[in-house]
Amino acid sequence: MEKKDLDFATEATRELLDAPTCCAEAREAAQRWLDAIGTPTQEGETKKYIAELEEDIMPIETLIQFATSQEGAAYFGADTAAGIAAHGKELAAAGAKYCDCPACAAAKKILSVKDKLLA
Repeated sequence: MEKKDLDFATEATRELLDAPTCCAEAREAAQRWLDAIGTPTQEGETKKYIAELEEDIMPIETLIQFATSQEGAAYFGADTAAGIAAHGKELAAAGAKYCDCPACAAAKKILSVKDKLLA
C-alpha cells in the first residue's frame, strides 16, 4: 500500500472518529485499525475495519425508509425525521447511494481506497 493511500485513509478515519453519527462498533474498529498501523496485526485489523464500514454505511434507501417510519420519528423526532427523509430523497434523486452524514461520508472515503488498503 502506498503511503498516500494510508494517509488518506488515516485522515478519513480521524473524521469518522470525530463524527457524532459514528456508531460505537465503527468507532472501536477505527481505533483498533489506527492502533495497528505499522504492526503485525495491521492486515487483520484492516480486513475487520473494512468489513465494519461496509456493514455500517447506510444505503440512502434505508435512510429514507427509517426516517419515514414510526421508529424514525420516535428516534429523531417527527420534524427532524421529516427533514432527514426529504434530504434523503433529494440525495437519491441526485443519484447518491449512501447517506451523507459525517460518519457515512467518512466511511465512503475510506471504502473508496479499500482495495489499496487490502493489497
